[in-house]
Amino acid sequence: MTGALRRFVRNIEELVDAGGESQPAFWEKLGSAMSELVAKDDWLPDSVAVPHPEYYQQYCLYADPDDRFSVVSFVWGPGQSTPIHDHTVWGVIGMLRGSEVCQAYAIQGDTAPCPIGELERLEPGQIAFVAPSIGDVHRVSNAFSDRLSISIHAYGGNIGKINRHVFPESGGPAKSFVSGYSEPVQA
Repeated sequence: MTGALRRFVRNIEELVDAGGESQPAFWEKLGSAMSELVAKDDWLPDSVAVPHPEYYQQYCLYADPDDRFSVVSFVWGPGQSTPIHDHTVWGVIGMLRGSEVCQAYAIQGDTAPCPIGELERLEPGQIAFVAPSIGDVHRVSNAFSDRLSISIHAYGGNIGKINRHVFPESGGPAKSFVSGYSEPVQA
C-alpha cells in the first residue's frame, strides 16, 4: 500500500472509529480526506488501473478486516457506464484521471427511475458523495468516448460483498446484485 493510500485508510479508520455518519463534520472530514488522496496522481499501482474492453473495472485497494469500509479504484474504458444502481451505505468518490458524469435518480416502487437534478461532471481532484440519507441511486459514465477515466471510491462497508440493487430503466422490480471485485492485472 502506498503512503498516500495508507494515510487515507488511517483517516477513514479514525472517522469510522469515531462513529461514522453520526459524528459532527463527518462529511466534511470524509471529503477532505478524499480530496487529499486525489490531489496527486502518482500513487495508484498500474495493476489496479487497467481497463477492460467491455466493462468498467472495480479493483479493491483496501477492505477493512471487519468490513466497516472499503476503498476501490473504478477504471472506466472509453464510453463505459454503470446501470442505474444504489449503494445502501455512505460513499465518497474522488476523480483521479479523466472525467466521469453522474445522473441521480428517484425510485418510486416499480415505476421507471426518474432522473433528478442536473447531470454532474467530476474532473480530477473533485469529489462527490452518496448515501441513503443524501441520495443513493445513480448512473455513472466515463465522460470520454476515446480514453479511460479513473475514480477512487470509499464506502461504509465492503462494497464488493454488499447486496445492492440495479433498477431497470423501463421500470419493474429492482434486481439484487453483489458486485465483487475485478482481479488486479499482474505484469
